[in-house]
Amino acid sequence: MTETRDRTTVAIIGAGVAGLSLGNFLLRNGVDCVVLEKHPRAYVEQRQRAGTIDAFGVRMFREWGLEEVLAGTPVPQDGSGFYIDGQALRFDVDDEDDESLFCPQQVLVRNLTDVFLRDGGDLRYEAADVSLENVTGERPVVRYRSADGAARVVECDFVAGCDGFHGVSRRSIPASALTEYSHEYGYSWLSVLAAVPADPSGMAIHPRGLAGMIPRGPHASRVYLQCAAGDTPEQWPDARVWDELGARFGTPVPAGEIVEKRIVPLRSVVFDPMSHGRLFLLGDAAHIVPPMSAKGIHLALHDSEVFARAVIRQVKDGDRSLLDDYSATCLPHIWNYQAFAIWITDLMHNAGYAGHEGEFRKQVARAELRRQFTSDAAHKLFSELTAGTN
Repeated sequence: MTETRDRTTVAIIGAGVAGLSLGNFLLRNGVDCVVLEKHPRAYVEQRQRAGTIDAFGVRMFREWGLEEVLAGTPVPQDGSGFYIDGQALRFDVDDEDDESLFCPQQVLVRNLTDVFLRDGGDLRYEAADVSLENVTGERPVVRYRSADGAARVVECDFVAGCDGFHGVSRRSIPASALTEYSHEYGYSWLSVLAAVPADPSGMAIHPRGLAGMIPRGPHASRVYLQCAAGDTPEQWPDARVWDELGARFGTPVPAGEIVEKRIVPLRSVVFDPMSHGRLFLLGDAAHIVPPMSAKGIHLALHDSEVFARAVIRQVKDGDRSLLDDYSATCLPHIWNYQAFAIWITDLMHNAGYAGHEGEFRKQVARAELRRQFTSDAAHKLFSELTAGTN
């Protein structure tokens, strides 16, 4: 079979937040790149995921001349509901210095895609059977099948693996070359996409477990219910979902159509190093944080900026030092956010349900919550969590 071969500086695997941010950074600085995505464009842009673009992300896009990707649907953080034992609290944060935005990931991805393609970016959807070769050599090769079934080859100087936790990029690195650090939280979330408005909207702490109902548009919401690690969706019929949600929020929740239902195990994972030869891992390919922390977008954007600056330095100045230091630069930042993720996840879950770590830990978590509620900074934090849970 005849192969079509292309040549570029960076082959980017995955057209999510990390891959498209990186693509736009490189494109605006005259560095050639090709973005490969296995799914169709419609799927990528409609995939429902939440996100909070914190002040770091907002300033970062502005500094790279990409403020326009924040326009449209993303909105500033507003007061969101927070419920403890069925009693509602409100966080109406008035912080003129807070630049964070609540932004469903599909909106940010759509905006990044539009800008990348408008500016002449090379984005190839439905790239099937992607494989990586010679990543430790001078010229890595990415093979794939295009949407018409043709065999394609992209030769490049560097590969950016932005294809998520289950993608091909990290699987292309020998297990002996990576150390995996992981933490299992011992409980899961039932995640439900429902075709109803989020009312009530926010997060609830209750002895029966944590609950959340987060807007996904005017007529859609994402529902979360803390559940046992071994639960299955079949154990949660629709009627039980709505009854349990109402019990944990302490107010009746009108039932509606449930579009999707799945169990999400909560865990934290970090892979070290984040590179192998000329293959570099970004975003969820290198690390994951539990959705309670609402920091997945932040880490993806941080990786993308660090890697973009390193590649630009190499291309323009012939200086590979930033590329060599990529893992050493990213990992301390990632570990700081893992520490935060564990703190907020354990705090929120232990403060309600005592069946996991016991009544002592519940009372300690409650004391910590009471202490946090006296802090203006904590009010801002919990407002972001209730708006931006993934």
